[in-house]
Amino acid sequence: MNRTLPLIALVIFLSLWLAASYGVRYGLMEDSQWVGLCSGQAQLWQCQVRSLLGLAIHFGVIAWSALVLAVLAQVLPGRAGWRVAVAALVIGVPALVLYTASTAVFAVVLAGLRLVRKGLVEEQ
Repeated sequence: MNRTLPLIALVIFLSLWLAASYGVRYGLMEDSQWVGLCSGQAQLWQCQVRSLLGLAIHFGVIAWSALVLAVLAQVLPGRAGWRVAVAALVIGVPALVLYTASTAVFAVVLAGLRLVRKGLVEEQ
């Protein structure tokens, strides 16, 4: 199997994940339709998701989770560290889009650095 194939698949997946994150931001969090609907009918499942996502954004749960995983990925050797770095990226990309960029940028950079670390090429 080609060594670059997993990285190309990861880049494609992260691009789609970024687009989906922007869809959640502009389609659910900032759309005036949902703001008006959820102020009157908070029992809708979409309003519950919006509320829980808002709390996670407010308390920085998404960004801090990505940062913890990115730091852990720097410490773990081999494939385990690589997989944890991928998980940090998957969590960090929505954190960048969903209003917690100041913390999430460190997680994304650390996870990206772990993914391109030279030691990974030697271990495969």
